Amino acid sequence: MIHHIVLVLEIASCLGTVASVGFYVLCLYSAARFLGRRKAAGEGARSTQQPAPFTPAVSILKPLRGTDPEMYESFRSHCLQDYPAYEIIFGVSEADDPGAQLVERLQAEFKSVHIRLVLCMKDLGANTKVSNLAQMLPEAQYEHIVVNDSDIRVEADYLRNVMALLEDPKVGLVTCLYRGVASPSLGSRLESLSISTDFSPGVLAARQLEGGLHFGLGSTLAFRRSDLASAGGFDALSDYLADDYEIGRRIAGLGLKVELSETVVDTFLPRYDMKQFLDHQLRWARTIRDSRPGGYFGLVATFGLPWAMLALLCAGGAGWAWVLLGAAVLTRYAVALAVGRMVLRDQQVTRWLALVPLRDLVAVLVWFMGCWGHTVTWRGKTFELKNGKLADTLPVLHSAAGDGSGSNRPSE
Repeated sequence: MIHHIVLVLEIASCLGTVASVGFYVLCLYSAARFLGRRKAAGEGARSTQQPAPFTPAVSILKPLRGTDPEMYESFRSHCLQDYPAYEIIFGVSEADDPGAQLVERLQAEFKSVHIRLVLCMKDLGANTKVSNLAQMLPEAQYEHIVVNDSDIRVEADYLRNVMALLEDPKVGLVTCLYRGVASPSLGSRLESLSISTDFSPGVLAARQLEGGLHFGLGSTLAFRRSDLASAGGFDALSDYLADDYEIGRRIAGLGLKVELSETVVDTFLPRYDMKQFLDHQLRWARTIRDSRPGGYFGLVATFGLPWAMLALLCAGGAGWAWVLLGAAVLTRYAVALAVGRMVLRDQQVTRWLALVPLRDLVAVLVWFMGCWGHTVTWRGKTFELKNGKLADTLPVLHSAAGDGSGSNRPSE
Protein backbone atom coordinates (compact mmCIF):
# COMPACT_ATOMS: atom_id res chain seq x y z
CA MET A 1 0.00 0.00 0.00
CA ILE A 2 2.78 2.46 0.93
CA HIS A 3 4.60 1.56 -2.28
CA HIS A 4 1.51 2.42 -4.33
CA ILE A 5 1.05 5.74 -2.50
CA VAL A 6 4.68 6.66 -3.16
CA LEU A 7 4.28 5.71 -6.83
CA VAL A 8 1.18 7.89 -7.19
CA LEU A 9 2.98 10.79 -5.53
CA GLU A 10 5.98 10.25 -7.78
CA ILE A 11 3.84 10.36 -10.93
CA ALA A 12 1.85 13.38 -9.70
CA SER A 13 4.98 15.30 -8.74
CA CYS A 14 6.59 14.56 -12.11
CA LEU A 15 3.53 15.84 -13.94
CA GLY A 16 3.36 18.86 -11.64
CA THR A 17 7.01 19.69 -12.27
CA VAL A 18 6.67 19.38 -16.05
CA ALA A 19 3.54 21.54 -16.02
CA SER A 20 5.28 24.13 -13.86
CA VAL A 21 8.31 24.29 -16.13
CA GLY A 22 5.90 24.85 -19.02
CA PHE A 23 4.25 27.65 -17.06
CA TYR A 24 7.62 29.25 -16.34
CA VAL A 25 8.46 29.15 -20.05
CA LEU A 26 5.13 30.85 -20.77
CA CYS A 27 6.00 33.54 -18.20
CA LEU A 28 9.36 34.11 -19.91
CA TYR A 29 7.68 34.41 -23.29
CA SER A 30 5.06 36.81 -21.84
CA ALA A 31 7.81 38.91 -20.25
CA ALA A 32 9.67 39.07 -23.57
CA ARG A 33 6.50 40.27 -25.33
CA PHE A 34 5.97 42.95 -22.68
CA LEU A 35 9.58 44.12 -22.91
CA GLY A 36 9.32 44.23 -26.70
CA ARG A 37 6.25 46.45 -26.50
CA ARG A 38 7.97 48.68 -23.93
CA LYS A 39 10.97 49.09 -26.23
CA ALA A 40 8.73 49.92 -29.18
CA ALA A 41 6.82 52.47 -27.10
CA GLY A 42 10.11 54.09 -26.02
CA GLU A 43 11.34 54.32 -29.59
CA GLY A 44 8.01 55.76 -30.69
CA ALA A 45 8.15 58.41 -27.96
CA ARG A 46 11.58 59.52 -29.22
CA SER A 47 10.41 59.81 -32.82
CA THR A 48 10.05 63.35 -34.13
CA GLN A 49 7.16 62.25 -36.35
CA GLN A 50 4.81 61.50 -33.46
CA PRO A 51 1.56 63.52 -33.19
CA ALA A 52 0.83 65.58 -30.11
CA PRO A 53 0.38 63.31 -27.07
CA PHE A 54 -3.07 62.57 -25.68
CA THR A 55 -3.27 64.49 -22.42
CA PRO A 56 -6.91 65.01 -21.35
CA ALA A 57 -7.59 66.61 -17.99
CA VAL A 58 -7.62 63.94 -15.27
CA SER A 59 -9.18 63.51 -11.83
CA ILE A 60 -7.08 61.30 -9.53
CA LEU A 61 -9.13 59.67 -6.77
CA LYS A 62 -7.28 58.37 -3.70
CA PRO A 63 -9.40 56.83 -0.91
CA LEU A 64 -7.63 56.82 2.46
CA ARG A 65 -7.84 55.01 5.73
CA GLY A 66 -5.06 55.25 8.29
CA THR A 67 -1.44 55.57 7.20
CA ASP A 68 0.97 53.53 5.10
CA PRO A 69 4.77 53.46 5.02
CA GLU A 70 6.30 56.43 3.16
CA MET A 71 2.78 57.75 2.64
CA TYR A 72 3.56 61.47 2.35
CA GLU A 73 6.31 60.96 -0.22
CA SER A 74 3.91 58.79 -2.20
CA PHE A 75 1.36 61.61 -2.12
CA ARG A 76 4.04 64.09 -3.23
CA SER A 77 4.87 62.02 -6.30
CA HIS A 78 1.37 62.65 -7.61
CA CYS A 79 1.89 66.41 -7.29
CA LEU A 80 5.04 66.35 -9.41
CA GLN A 81 3.48 65.10 -12.62
CA ASP A 82 4.69 66.36 -15.98
CA TYR A 83 1.11 66.79 -17.14
CA PRO A 84 -0.92 69.84 -18.19
CA ALA A 85 -4.16 69.53 -16.18
CA TYR A 86 -5.14 67.28 -13.31
CA GLU A 87 -6.67 67.35 -9.85
CA ILE A 88 -6.23 65.07 -6.85
CA ILE A 89 -9.21 64.18 -4.67
CA PHE A 90 -8.61 62.37 -1.38
CA GLY A 91 -11.45 60.76 0.53
CA VAL A 92 -11.76 59.75 4.19
CA SER A 93 -14.71 58.26 6.04
CA GLU A 94 -13.75 59.83 9.40
CA ALA A 95 -12.76 63.46 9.97
CA ASP A 96 -9.95 62.50 12.37
CA ASP A 97 -8.34 60.00 10.01
CA PRO A 98 -4.55 60.57 10.23
CA GLY A 99 -4.36 60.62 6.43
CA ALA A 100 -6.34 63.89 6.46
CA GLN A 101 -3.49 65.70 8.21
CA LEU A 102 -1.08 64.61 5.48
CA VAL A 103 -3.46 65.93 2.83
CA GLU A 104 -3.56 69.32 4.57
CA ARG A 105 0.24 69.34 4.64
CA LEU A 106 0.26 68.48 0.93
CA GLN A 107 -2.14 71.33 0.14
CA ALA A 108 0.17 73.76 1.96
CA GLU A 109 3.23 72.54 0.03
CA PHE A 110 1.62 72.36 -3.44
CA LYS A 111 -0.63 75.40 -3.70
CA SER A 112 -0.58 75.30 -7.50
CA VAL A 113 -2.03 71.76 -7.63
CA HIS A 114 -5.79 71.39 -7.26
CA ILE A 115 -6.02 69.13 -4.17
CA ARG A 116 -9.24 68.45 -2.27
CA LEU A 117 -10.24 66.35 0.72
CA VAL A 118 -13.74 64.85 0.76
CA LEU A 119 -15.36 63.57 3.94
CA CYS A 120 -17.41 60.50 2.96
CA MET A 121 -20.05 60.17 5.64
CA LYS A 122 -22.30 57.53 4.06
CA ASP A 123 -21.81 53.81 4.52
CA LEU A 124 -22.78 52.38 1.15
CA GLY A 125 -21.47 48.85 1.68
CA ALA A 126 -18.96 46.57 3.37
CA ASN A 127 -16.09 47.80 1.20
CA THR A 128 -15.36 51.22 2.68
CA LYS A 129 -12.85 52.03 -0.05
CA VAL A 130 -15.51 51.68 -2.77
CA SER A 131 -18.10 53.42 -0.61
CA ASN A 132 -15.73 56.39 -0.38
CA LEU A 133 -15.01 56.31 -4.12
CA ALA A 134 -18.74 56.47 -4.87
CA GLN A 135 -18.95 59.65 -2.78
CA MET A 136 -15.74 61.13 -4.19
CA LEU A 137 -16.66 60.69 -7.86
CA PRO A 138 -19.35 63.43 -7.94
CA GLU A 139 -16.67 65.88 -6.75
CA ALA A 140 -14.44 65.11 -9.76
CA GLN A 141 -14.40 67.70 -12.54
CA TYR A 142 -13.19 65.56 -15.42
CA GLU A 143 -14.28 62.70 -17.65
CA HIS A 144 -10.99 60.80 -17.34
CA ILE A 145 -10.46 59.20 -13.93
CA VAL A 146 -7.46 57.53 -12.28
CA VAL A 147 -7.90 55.55 -9.06
CA ASN A 148 -4.90 54.23 -7.15
CA ASP A 149 -4.12 53.20 -3.61
CA SER A 150 -2.71 55.41 -0.88
CA ASP A 151 0.65 53.60 -0.78
CA ILE A 152 1.42 53.99 -4.50
CA ARG A 153 4.39 56.11 -5.61
CA VAL A 154 4.75 57.15 -9.24
CA GLU A 155 7.26 58.73 -11.62
CA ALA A 156 6.76 62.17 -13.17
CA ASP A 157 5.64 60.69 -16.52
CA TYR A 158 3.05 58.39 -14.93
CA LEU A 159 -0.07 60.23 -16.11
CA ARG A 160 1.31 60.78 -19.62
CA ASN A 161 2.08 57.09 -20.08
CA VAL A 162 -1.17 55.80 -18.59
CA MET A 163 -3.50 58.24 -20.34
CA ALA A 164 -1.84 57.74 -23.73
CA LEU A 165 -3.46 54.29 -23.95
CA LEU A 166 -6.95 55.74 -23.42
CA GLU A 167 -6.67 57.70 -26.66
CA ASP A 168 -7.89 54.51 -28.34
CA PRO A 169 -11.71 54.48 -27.93
CA LYS A 170 -11.60 50.66 -27.84
CA VAL A 171 -9.59 50.76 -24.61
CA GLY A 172 -11.79 51.03 -21.53
CA LEU A 173 -9.32 50.53 -18.69
CA VAL A 174 -5.57 50.94 -18.16
CA THR A 175 -3.80 49.29 -15.24
CA CYS A 176 -0.16 48.94 -14.08
CA LEU A 177 2.18 46.36 -12.66
CA TYR A 178 3.93 47.31 -9.43
CA ARG A 179 6.93 46.37 -7.32
CA GLY A 180 6.83 46.03 -3.55
CA VAL A 181 9.37 48.07 -1.59
CA ALA A 182 9.92 45.92 1.48
CA SER A 183 10.36 46.96 5.08
CA PRO A 184 13.15 45.24 7.04
CA SER A 185 11.27 42.11 8.10
CA LEU A 186 11.14 38.58 6.72
CA GLY A 187 7.40 38.76 6.12
CA SER A 188 7.75 42.01 4.18
CA ARG A 189 10.59 40.60 2.05
CA LEU A 190 8.60 37.46 1.26
CA GLU A 191 5.68 39.68 0.27
CA SER A 192 7.91 41.66 -2.05
CA LEU A 193 9.22 38.45 -3.63
CA SER A 194 5.65 37.23 -4.07
CA ILE A 195 4.79 40.34 -6.06
CA SER A 196 7.89 40.36 -8.26
CA THR A 197 8.42 36.65 -8.90
CA ASP A 198 4.94 35.14 -8.64
CA PHE A 199 2.05 37.60 -8.91
CA SER A 200 3.44 39.75 -11.74
CA PRO A 201 4.54 36.77 -13.85
CA GLY A 202 1.04 35.38 -13.37
CA VAL A 203 -0.53 38.63 -14.62
CA LEU A 204 1.69 38.58 -17.73
CA ALA A 205 0.90 34.91 -18.36
CA ALA A 206 -2.87 35.49 -17.95
CA ARG A 207 -2.62 38.38 -20.40
CA GLN A 208 -0.97 36.08 -22.93
CA LEU A 209 -3.26 33.08 -22.40
CA GLU A 210 -6.51 35.05 -22.43
CA GLY A 211 -5.62 37.37 -25.31
CA GLY A 212 -5.50 40.39 -23.02
CA LEU A 213 -6.40 41.27 -19.46
CA HIS A 214 -9.93 41.00 -18.14
CA PHE A 215 -9.29 42.48 -14.70
CA GLY A 216 -7.65 45.51 -13.12
CA LEU A 217 -5.00 46.01 -10.44
CA GLY A 218 -5.45 48.40 -7.52
CA SER A 219 -2.09 50.02 -8.27
CA THR A 220 -3.78 51.91 -11.13
CA LEU A 221 -7.27 51.96 -12.61
CA ALA A 222 -7.60 54.56 -15.37
CA PHE A 223 -10.90 54.83 -17.24
CA ARG A 224 -13.54 57.14 -18.64
CA ARG A 225 -16.29 58.16 -16.29
CA SER A 226 -18.91 57.24 -18.89
CA ASP A 227 -17.53 53.69 -19.21
CA LEU A 228 -17.64 53.21 -15.46
CA ALA A 229 -21.28 54.34 -15.46
CA SER A 230 -22.09 51.85 -18.24
CA ALA A 231 -20.45 49.11 -16.15
CA GLY A 232 -22.69 49.88 -13.17
CA GLY A 233 -20.62 52.51 -11.35
CA PHE A 234 -18.95 52.29 -7.96
CA ASP A 235 -22.27 51.77 -6.17
CA ALA A 236 -22.62 48.31 -7.70
CA LEU A 237 -19.24 47.29 -6.23
CA SER A 238 -19.65 48.49 -2.66
CA ASP A 239 -19.86 44.97 -1.20
CA TYR A 240 -17.13 43.35 -3.34
CA LEU A 241 -13.73 42.66 -1.83
CA ALA A 242 -11.94 42.39 -5.20
CA ASP A 243 -13.19 45.76 -6.45
CA ASP A 244 -10.26 46.30 -8.85
CA TYR A 245 -10.86 42.88 -10.39
CA GLU A 246 -14.59 43.61 -10.73
CA ILE A 247 -14.06 47.00 -12.38
CA GLY A 248 -11.80 45.41 -14.98
CA ARG A 249 -14.14 42.48 -15.53
CA ARG A 250 -17.18 44.70 -15.96
CA ILE A 251 -15.50 47.17 -18.31
CA ALA A 252 -14.14 44.26 -20.36
CA GLY A 253 -17.72 42.96 -20.41
CA LEU A 254 -18.70 46.10 -22.32
CA GLY A 255 -16.51 44.91 -25.19
CA LEU A 256 -13.68 47.30 -24.28
CA LYS A 257 -10.04 46.33 -23.86
CA VAL A 258 -8.11 46.34 -20.58
CA GLU A 259 -4.54 47.47 -21.32
CA LEU A 260 -1.40 47.03 -19.22
CA SER A 261 0.75 50.15 -19.23
CA GLU A 262 4.52 49.88 -19.65
CA THR A 263 4.78 52.04 -16.52
CA VAL A 264 5.54 50.24 -13.23
CA VAL A 265 4.72 51.89 -9.90
CA ASP A 266 5.96 51.33 -6.35
CA THR A 267 4.01 50.15 -3.34
CA PHE A 268 5.56 50.45 0.11
CA LEU A 269 5.00 47.37 2.22
CA PRO A 270 4.40 47.37 5.98
CA ARG A 271 6.78 45.64 8.35
CA TYR A 272 4.82 42.39 8.28
CA ASP A 273 5.64 39.74 10.86
CA MET A 274 5.13 36.19 9.64
CA LYS A 275 1.59 35.94 11.00
CA GLN A 276 0.55 39.17 9.27
CA PHE A 277 2.19 37.99 6.06
CA LEU A 278 0.38 34.65 6.17
CA ASP A 279 -2.95 36.26 7.09
CA HIS A 280 -2.63 38.63 4.18
CA GLN A 281 -1.61 35.91 1.74
CA LEU A 282 -4.57 33.80 2.86
CA ARG A 283 -6.97 36.70 2.35
CA TRP A 284 -5.59 37.22 -1.13
CA ALA A 285 -5.78 33.47 -1.92
CA ARG A 286 -9.42 33.19 -0.89
CA THR A 287 -10.25 36.36 -2.80
CA ILE A 288 -8.75 34.92 -5.99
CA ARG A 289 -10.45 31.57 -5.44
CA ASP A 290 -13.78 33.33 -5.09
CA SER A 291 -13.23 35.62 -8.11
CA ARG A 292 -11.36 33.28 -10.49
CA PRO A 293 -11.82 29.67 -9.26
CA GLY A 294 -10.46 28.15 -12.47
CA GLY A 295 -7.32 30.24 -12.27
CA TYR A 296 -6.93 29.53 -8.58
CA PHE A 297 -7.02 25.76 -8.91
CA GLY A 298 -4.77 26.07 -11.94
CA LEU A 299 -2.08 27.38 -9.59
CA VAL A 300 -1.15 23.77 -8.82
CA ALA A 301 0.73 23.90 -12.13
CA THR A 302 2.93 26.75 -10.91
CA PHE A 303 4.60 25.19 -7.86
CA GLY A 304 7.67 23.96 -9.72
CA LEU A 305 10.23 23.83 -6.92
CA PRO A 306 7.98 22.04 -4.37
CA TRP A 307 6.84 19.55 -7.02
CA ALA A 308 10.43 18.87 -8.12
CA MET A 309 11.61 18.37 -4.53
CA LEU A 310 8.76 15.95 -3.90
CA ALA A 311 9.62 14.04 -7.09
CA LEU A 312 13.26 13.77 -5.99
CA LEU A 313 12.19 12.45 -2.58
CA CYS A 314 9.74 9.89 -3.99
CA ALA A 315 12.24 8.73 -6.63
CA GLY A 316 14.90 8.13 -4.00
CA GLY A 317 17.32 10.59 -5.60
CA ALA A 318 17.20 9.02 -9.09
CA GLY A 319 19.14 10.79 -11.82
CA TRP A 320 16.07 11.76 -13.84
CA ALA A 321 14.59 13.43 -10.74
CA TRP A 322 17.72 15.56 -10.39
CA VAL A 323 17.30 16.61 -14.03
CA LEU A 324 13.70 17.65 -13.31
CA LEU A 325 14.81 19.61 -10.26
CA GLY A 326 17.51 21.33 -12.30
CA ALA A 327 14.99 22.32 -14.98
CA ALA A 328 12.60 23.68 -12.34
CA VAL A 329 15.33 25.67 -10.59
CA LEU A 330 16.68 27.08 -13.86
CA THR A 331 13.30 28.22 -15.20
CA ARG A 332 12.00 29.42 -11.82
CA TYR A 333 14.99 31.67 -11.26
CA ALA A 334 14.94 32.81 -14.88
CA VAL A 335 11.37 34.04 -14.33
CA ALA A 336 12.36 35.78 -11.10
CA LEU A 337 15.14 37.67 -12.88
CA ALA A 338 13.29 38.33 -16.15
CA VAL A 339 10.14 39.70 -14.52
CA GLY A 340 11.55 41.02 -11.25
CA ARG A 341 14.66 42.69 -12.63
CA MET A 342 13.86 43.39 -16.29
CA VAL A 343 10.10 44.01 -16.37
CA LEU A 344 9.58 45.52 -12.91
CA ARG A 345 13.13 46.88 -12.51
CA ASP A 346 12.99 45.74 -8.90
CA GLN A 347 16.43 46.32 -7.38
CA GLN A 348 15.69 44.08 -4.39
CA VAL A 349 15.02 40.82 -6.22
CA THR A 350 18.62 39.70 -6.69
CA ARG A 351 19.37 40.46 -3.03
CA TRP A 352 16.69 38.03 -1.83
CA LEU A 353 16.83 35.24 -4.42
CA ALA A 354 17.86 32.78 -1.69
CA LEU A 355 14.38 33.22 -0.17
CA VAL A 356 12.57 31.98 -3.31
CA PRO A 357 12.38 28.29 -2.19
CA LEU A 358 10.97 29.34 1.20
CA ARG A 359 8.50 31.65 -0.51
CA ASP A 360 7.37 28.83 -2.83
CA LEU A 361 6.91 26.34 0.02
CA VAL A 362 4.83 28.93 1.92
CA ALA A 363 2.79 29.48 -1.26
CA VAL A 364 1.83 25.79 -1.33
CA LEU A 365 0.72 25.94 2.33
CA VAL A 366 -1.33 29.09 1.70
CA TRP A 367 -2.87 27.55 -1.42
CA PHE A 368 -4.06 24.50 0.54
CA MET A 369 -5.47 26.71 3.29
CA GLY A 370 -7.16 28.87 0.66
CA CYS A 371 -8.99 25.89 -0.84
CA TRP A 372 -11.29 25.78 2.19
CA GLY A 373 -13.08 28.39 4.23
CA HIS A 374 -14.82 31.60 3.31
CA THR A 375 -13.63 34.02 5.99
CA VAL A 376 -11.08 36.78 5.46
CA THR A 377 -9.60 39.30 7.90
CA TRP A 378 -9.55 42.80 6.49
CA ARG A 379 -9.00 46.12 8.24
CA GLY A 380 -9.80 44.93 11.75
CA LYS A 381 -12.86 42.82 10.89
CA THR A 382 -13.64 39.28 9.88
CA PHE A 383 -15.83 38.93 6.81
CA GLU A 384 -17.43 36.01 5.08
CA LEU A 385 -16.95 35.88 1.31
CA LYS A 386 -20.01 34.95 -0.71
CA ASN A 387 -19.71 35.10 -4.49
CA GLY A 388 -17.06 37.78 -4.22
CA LYS A 389 -19.05 39.88 -1.76
CA LEU A 390 -18.32 40.64 1.89
CA ALA A 391 -20.93 39.66 4.46
CA ASP A 392 -21.50 38.93 8.15
CA THR A 393 -18.82 41.08 9.73
CA LEU A 394 -17.38 40.19 13.12
CA PRO A 395 -14.86 42.40 15.00
CA VAL A 396 -11.35 41.11 15.70
CA LEU A 397 -8.77 42.45 18.11
CA HIS A 398 -5.91 43.19 15.71
CA SER A 399 -5.41 43.94 12.03
CA ALA A 400 -2.32 43.93 9.86
CA ALA A 401 -0.61 47.30 9.48
CA GLY A 402 -0.58 49.18 6.24
CA ASP A 403 -4.09 48.37 5.09
CA GLY A 404 -5.06 51.99 4.74
CA SER A 405 -6.50 52.06 1.27
CA GLY A 406 -8.48 48.85 1.56
CA SER A 407 -7.20 47.38 -1.69
CA ASN A 408 -7.06 43.66 -2.36
CA ARG A 409 -3.64 43.51 -4.00
CA PRO A 410 -1.11 41.02 -2.68
CA SER A 411 0.80 43.91 -1.27
CA GLU A 412 -2.07 44.95 0.94
